[in-house]
Amino acid sequence: MAHVAANLKDNHDSIEFAALLNESLKGQDKFEGCVVNGTIVAVEDGVAVIDVGLKSEGRVSLREFTRPGEDPEIKVGDTVEVFVERIEGREGQTSLSREKARREEVWVELEKACEKAQRVTGMITGRVKGGFIVDLGGAVAFLPGSQVDIRPVRDVAPLMHTPQPFHILKMDRARGNIVVSRRAVLEESRESARSDLLESLKEGQILEGVVKNITDYGAFVDLGGVDGLLHVTDISWKRVNHPSEVLQLGQTVKVQVIRYNQETQRISLGIKQLEADPWLDVKDKYAVGARFKGRISNITDYGAFVELEEGIEGLVHVSEMSWTKKNIHPGKIVSTSQEVEVAVLDVDPEKRRISLGLKQCQENPWSKYALERKVGDIIEGEIRNTTEFGLFVGLTGEIDGMVHLSDVSWEDSSPEVLKDYKKGDVVKAKILELDPDRERVALGIKQLTEDPYEGAVSGLAKGSVVTCTVSEITDKGIEVTLGNGMSGTIKKSDLSRERSEQRPDRFAVGEKVDAKVISIEGKSRKVTLSIKAREIDEDKQAMKDYGSTESGASLGDILGAALQEKDSKTSKKKADKESDGEEKPKKTRTSAKKFSENPGEE
Repeated sequence: MAHVAANLKDNHDSIEFAALLNESLKGQDKFEGCVVNGTIVAVEDGVAVIDVGLKSEGRVSLREFTRPGEDPEIKVGDTVEVFVERIEGREGQTSLSREKARREEVWVELEKACEKAQRVTGMITGRVKGGFIVDLGGAVAFLPGSQVDIRPVRDVAPLMHTPQPFHILKMDRARGNIVVSRRAVLEESRESARSDLLESLKEGQILEGVVKNITDYGAFVDLGGVDGLLHVTDISWKRVNHPSEVLQLGQTVKVQVIRYNQETQRISLGIKQLEADPWLDVKDKYAVGARFKGRISNITDYGAFVELEEGIEGLVHVSEMSWTKKNIHPGKIVSTSQEVEVAVLDVDPEKRRISLGLKQCQENPWSKYALERKVGDIIEGEIRNTTEFGLFVGLTGEIDGMVHLSDVSWEDSSPEVLKDYKKGDVVKAKILELDPDRERVALGIKQLTEDPYEGAVSGLAKGSVVTCTVSEITDKGIEVTLGNGMSGTIKKSDLSRERSEQRPDRFAVGEKVDAKVISIEGKSRKVTLSIKAREIDEDKQAMKDYGSTESGASLGDILGAALQEKDSKTSKKKADKESDGEEKPKKTRTSAKKFSENPGEE
C-alpha cells in the first residue's frame, strides 16, 4: 500500500510540474516565425547576445547587422528587430535571425507598394536563365529578360549593381516569389515624356535622339517617347545608298524636325538640314566649260555620277563619255571610286543637276581627222562591220566611216550588193562628206568610177516625149525601159486620158509606147512618164494648129488633118526602121487610135 501511495504521489507531482511548465510557456508559441524586438545584452566573439523576453537569450552573428566590408554599428542596450526561428535549439538557446527579420520587413513594405502600384527600388545583381536577379533591399526578385527595357538590350553590364526603379508584377509570399519589371517604369516615363514632347514640338526644332531601327528607305529615331522618320535623302547632302552606311542602331544623333503632322503625329526628321546647303553657290563655283576632278560615286545604265565635292554630284550621260564608244554600258568605260576629269556642260541649281562631259576633256578624233583630210580624198581601210544599210570602214584606230548602200554600186542599190563584201576586207573609198560635229564621215565606193548613166540623164529633159519599151506590168501601172538603158514608171492613172483605158493589162511586155517625161530622179535613176500627158499635149497642139476661127475649118477637118499628119509621120518612121533592118514592133499606141475609134467623141 505504501508503494502504491508513493506512485500516486509521483504522478501527481509530474502532472503539477507539467501544468506549471505550460503556464510558464503560455503565449510563447506565438513567438516562433515572428519578428520581435530584442535588446542587445552583450557583444562578444563576433556575435550579439539578444534578449527577446524568453527564458534564454539568442545569439546572432554580427555579419547580419552590416554589409560586407563594413563594421557593425551596434552596441549593448540597442533595441533591434529579429526573427524568432525556434524558441529553444539543441543547446537550449533561442534561435534568432536578423536577416530574416529584415526580409520580413521588406516583404511587408513590398506588399504595400504592390497594392498601391508604387515603384520600388532595387539592384540587378546577377543573371539567371530567362532573366536576372534583383535585390529589393533584402528580398530577392526575378526580372524577366523581356522586362528589362522597351527595346532589346545588347549589353546589360551598365545596368548591373545600380539602384533603379521597378514595378512589382506579381508576389507570392508563401513561395517567396517576386516578379518585377523595369520596362513598365520606362513606359510610364516614356508616355509622360511623349506627351510633353508632342505639346512643345514644332518644325525647325533641333533634338537629340537614338537610332531605333534602320530600313532601306531611312531610319527611325527615338526622340524620347516618340519616334520620327529620318529619310535616306535627308541624312546627308551627299549620296547615301543605304542608311546603314552612316548610321548604327543605338547611335545618338542630332536631328532637326522638318515636318510635323499633329493629326497623325508623324514626324519627319533631317540631319543634313543642320549643315549649309552646298548647292546655294553651285552656279558660281561650277561655270559651264570649266574642268574639275571628281570621283565616280555611282554607275547606271544611262551614265555615271561624279562626286565633285561633299554633297555635290553631277551626271556624265553615256553619250558624253566617249567620242568613239557608242551603245556601250558606262561600266565598261569607268569604274566606281575612279578619279576622273570632267567638263561642266550645264548647271541647274533649282533642279540640283549638273551635266558633265568626260569626252570633252579628251582630244576629238573626228575634228582631228577633218583637219587631216578633205572631201574627195581617196582612203583605204578595213571593213570593221557590215549592216543591212551599208559598210563601216576603219579610218583610224578610233573612228569609222560609213559607205551607204546607195554608194556601193552604180548599177545595183539593193542589199544584195553587200554580199560581195565581208568583215576584214580592205577596200578603197572616196570621202563624200566630213562632219565632225555629227561625228560622221560619209564614204563612197562607186564614186571611184565614172557614173555610166551621167550622159543618159543629161540627155533627158523634163517635158520631152520619148519612145520606151514595156518591161513589166503591175497592178499599179507599167515599168518601161528607155533607149538609153534607164528605167521608168508609168502610173495606172497616166496610162490614158480615158478612165476606161487606164488598164495595165492593155499593154504587153516588149510593146513600144510614146510617153512624156514628168520627172527625173537622178540618184535612184528612175524616170516618171505619162501617156495621158502626151495625149493632152497633142490635142492642145492640134487645136492650136488647126482650130483657128478665121480658117473656117470644122472639127472634122481639124481631126482629119491631124490624123493624116500622124499617119504620114508613122509611115515615114516605119520606112526608116525597115530600111535599118529593125524588127517590126508588135504594136504602137498613139493618139490617132483614139481618134479612129471615137471619131465623133469631141
